[in-house]
Amino acid sequence: MEPISLDVRAGELLDRAAATSSGRAADTVHGGREQALRQTLLALTAGTGLAEHESPGEATLLVLRGHVRLSSGDASWEGRAGDLLAIPGTRHALDAVEDSAVLLTVVRRP
Repeated sequence: MEPISLDVRAGELLDRAAATSSGRAADTVHGGREQALRQTLLALTAGTGLAEHESPGEATLLVLRGHVRLSSGDASWEGRAGDLLAIPGTRHALDAVEDSAVLLTVVRRP
């Protein structure tokens, strides 16, 4: 398997996200729906996000670029480039405070 430059892919996805009406773009870089482990690169333009949704399993977010806010109920956590955020096992949402790219790593529940 060839190495993947997450920095280069993040830049490409941010460009794609900026060209969409939703302000979002995503690309699975490892694994997939048929596998337990999946890693997805997400790009969000400032002011956009992912509405509240269920957690698909144990998951983390590695912030590659920008500034994001992860929230669940009354709690929220800020993440900036280089930060690793554990995603709660409850309903949660993700918002981009500024143009951002994150690596979402999920291990699905059996």
